[in-house]
Amino acid sequence: MKKTHKKMFVCWVVLCLCVAGARADEVDGIITDRMREDNIIGLSLAIIHDGKIEARCYGFTDESHDTPVTPATLFQAGSISKPVAAFGVLHLVQDGQVSLDADVNSYLRSWKVPENEFTTDKKVTLRGILSHSAGLTIHGFAGYDRGEPVPTLVEVLNGTRPANSSPIRVNVVPGTLWRYSGGGYVVMQQMIMDVTKEPFPKFMNDTVLEPLGMTNSTYAQPLPQVMWPAAAAGHYADGREVSGRWHVYPEMAPAGLWTTSSDLARFAIAVQQAYEGISNPVLSRETARQMLTVQNPSLSKSDGLGLFLDGRGRTFRFWHDGRNAGFDALMVELPEAGKGAVIMINANDDHGLLDDVMGIIAKEYDWAGLTSGFIGRTNAAAEKAATVAAFKWLAEIDNGHYAQSWQDASSFFKSVVSQQKWESDLATGRRPLGILESRKLESARYGTKLRRMPAGKYVLMRFETSFANKEYAIETVTFTLDKDGQWKPAGYWTQ
Repeated sequence: MKKTHKKMFVCWVVLCLCVAGARADEVDGIITDRMREDNIIGLSLAIIHDGKIEARCYGFTDESHDTPVTPATLFQAGSISKPVAAFGVLHLVQDGQVSLDADVNSYLRSWKVPENEFTTDKKVTLRGILSHSAGLTIHGFAGYDRGEPVPTLVEVLNGTRPANSSPIRVNVVPGTLWRYSGGGYVVMQQMIMDVTKEPFPKFMNDTVLEPLGMTNSTYAQPLPQVMWPAAAAGHYADGREVSGRWHVYPEMAPAGLWTTSSDLARFAIAVQQAYEGISNPVLSRETARQMLTVQNPSLSKSDGLGLFLDGRGRTFRFWHDGRNAGFDALMVELPEAGKGAVIMINANDDHGLLDDVMGIIAKEYDWAGLTSGFIGRTNAAAEKAATVAAFKWLAEIDNGHYAQSWQDASSFFKSVVSQQKWESDLATGRRPLGILESRKLESARYGTKLRRMPAGKYVLMRFETSFANKEYAIETVTFTLDKDGQWKPAGYWTQ
């Protein structure tokens, strides 16, 4: 541990020689302290001011501590791959090659979204995919060890071996439910390939990455060997290095982007400039404005096309976060203020480091008065109390007490999900999973602020759950301290 502290300190001194000002020193000091505290090996940061990028790097690319992180170090962007891919497909929309509101099956050639009782009247559309309301399944993807068989995209879509995910299907009527779906972006990836008749990495490079100057970025999977020396190794939350240093993601549109914090900052600036009507090689002002407009307020008040939206006026911001095996990332931009930041780490951190660092930057750099909006520090007592309540509440769902579980939820939960919809969704989406076999708490985080929720006291929990029919799920549950002093559900979804 002493060796780690010494090397981190030397890296910090070099940074301070390059970045002037007490403000920068304060941010650097807090970041390095938090990295030691949370055992984060490497971090890449890009701070945006009025179209300019200030890049900073901390720590190392792997646990050997031999290679420092530099502005050119590659990280996996995880789900931040989605908004960049959305930028590309919106270029096709702008050119009239595809429509936001047409049935995607009219463009698909290599594979079709299977028709069923949910698609009789309403079809899967690109707008629905980009705003997570298309009714498609599969939250996210685990990736594949380097060296093991990697499925084709059609095998991923069908959930056939060697794919390690279930089939991507419609299991609710499109346009009736907001549900985060990485699977939808896989459908979009296949659609882009069928329409353009190009490999997805080539399309994205030629349409988005190269025109925006994202020269250190690629959607190529597996990562080309020539780029291996620049790539950081991923680390799980318990500190273990990912086998083979990183996973391979054939699901490129939702999870396959390799990039740097500075390149993602260039993307954020491009979105901002297009939004403002400044010349942009990819999207027009009209298209960018549509991208940053809430698409279906009755389902979600924070979903644009590929990006999440929050705030108003000077505090209006677009953002996205990402997690792959061993990598976490967060991108936030305030287009009216011309400020933002991108943080990338070669670790899965469940202690709120990304949110805390973003909050520090918002405060130190005066983000239009925005100094909150990100989840805060840990509170062991609250986490324990909420976890106990969550296990009890989940048991009600396991036993089919859907009405009671809705009644026990918080007022915020009830304002978002009607009892009828809650019972219907559980009955159709949960019972097929089978009888509960085991449930294990993976992580619990306390905070006074949570994205897309009102101010309050929250605990965000993730459970690893398995069922007797061999189905496996990740359950994410948010509990809030209600006005009566009881921990009650504020959000629930499964992966």
